Amino acid sequence: MATATPHGARAHARAQDGTHTEAMPVVPARDWPAPPCGAGHLVWAETVAGGNYTHRLLARGTELRLTDLHGDACAHLLLYAADRPFERLNVADTVKVQWNAYLGEGVLLLSDQGRVLASVVADTSGRHDALCGTSTLARNTARYGDGTPQSASPAGRELLKLAAAKNGLEPRDLPPSLSFFQGVRVTDDGSLDFTGSAGPGTSVTLRAEQDVTVLIANVPHPADPRPDYRSTPLEVLAWRAAPTAPGDPLWDATPEGHRAFLNTTEFLAARGLV
Repeated sequence: MATATPHGARAHARAQDGTHTEAMPVVPARDWPAPPCGAGHLVWAETVAGGNYTHRLLARGTELRLTDLHGDACAHLLLYAADRPFERLNVADTVKVQWNAYLGEGVLLLSDQGRVLASVVADTSGRHDALCGTSTLARNTARYGDGTPQSASPAGRELLKLAAAKNGLEPRDLPPSLSFFQGVRVTDDGSLDFTGSAGPGTSVTLRAEQDVTVLIANVPHPADPRPDYRSTPLEVLAWRAAPTAPGDPLWDATPEGHRAFLNTTEFLAARGLV
């Protein structure tokens, strides 16, 4: 079909209506072909291609499931309080406050205000990282020859800049990120051992404990030793649920976590949100 004229370009564009590809958002999300068993009304359904990014504002209580479809996804995640982007994921506090450098079920993702932005409520991967952050333009250019967003080997920070800009944020608003599905372990001598992926089909589920803005870049982990750029699709599904409440085992799992939930609830109560 000719696209050299506006009429031809319009006809070509309209002919794409209803086309489905492996990596794309589904709108409305409820039309996703296979919603998670037991999930409520889907509010986000998307497959993010390797070397691409996504973003969304999620309401408090929403559950977000990330799935490594083919075994080489790596979701680099940032979280911001939705109407207060100055309150954002603090990886150092997430590790320090909970006495734990390894992400997994039961871990709380904390802001620098001592409040819970999200909690990890399920995990079948166990290969995650809170130590290395994401890839950079300089590093990807040195390793792969290019790291710009439009290249065949985009860097995670460059993609997160684009996601941030679409939410009114600037490069200076990007703190260190968390990585899901490609992990590292600290060895006895203090060096980092890249553990790679747990394989295709593994997933991690987060629960938003406040209204949050989510930024995700799906790119190779910076510690991945393989010489070629390997990044496969990431499935992103979110559905309506309820936030963690008193009586939930996660609420009282640790004294540190209990205090973080109290800090969060007190803050939300002062705003009339709970």
